Amino acid sequence: MPTEREITSFVDGTPPPGESPWVVEPPARPIAVVEYDPAWPDVFATIETQLRTALGPRALDIVHVGSTAVPGLPAKPIIDIELIVADPAREPEWLPPLEAIGFVHTVREPWWYEHRMVKAADHSANVHVFGPDSPEPWKQRIFRDHLRRDPGDREVYAEAKRAAAASATAAHETVMEYNRRKQAVIREIYARAFRAAGLQVTD
Repeated sequence: MPTEREITSFVDGTPPPGESPWVVEPPARPIAVVEYDPAWPDVFATIETQLRTALGPRALDIVHVGSTAVPGLPAKPIIDIELIVADPAREPEWLPPLEAIGFVHTVREPWWYEHRMVKAADHSANVHVFGPDSPEPWKQRIFRDHLRRDPGDREVYAEAKRAAAASATAAHETVMEYNRRKQAVIREIYARAFRAAGLQVTD
């Protein structure tokens, strides 16, 4: 399990010189942030069943995270899912079963907690693959749960998302640039979420 300091610290995951996170780089396309859809938890449940059936005991945990997991929060209509496996770097152990059911390997970031991402062929879901010792899943769950409880921060984040989507779309940027545009607001909310969870935050 990661330490408290690892959970409350941030590693931006900048690629080393000459490296790229993309296995399949997506084209720049308009970034749509839409109102919350009550059907999103059911979409997650369907995909979770597909993942568990494909992976069996290799799926240590599967969790709905991101904005589609927060009732009332606008989001891109793509379900973000955390998949915990024993070691993301051992791709032959978990990747072929997911490719067999239509997922496409799009991101490989060994420098950032060995993160991998596979995308549903119909673009309905992004599955983020981490190992059990990574602090990132803890961060994402704390953030999700804080937004579920706190309507003020939920609205702050909603406005940041709308503004970032409009700017990134106008500039023909990818989703990574969209995420960077939200980063300052996200870090502010994280600090409040960590404190609410009883974690020590170093300013």
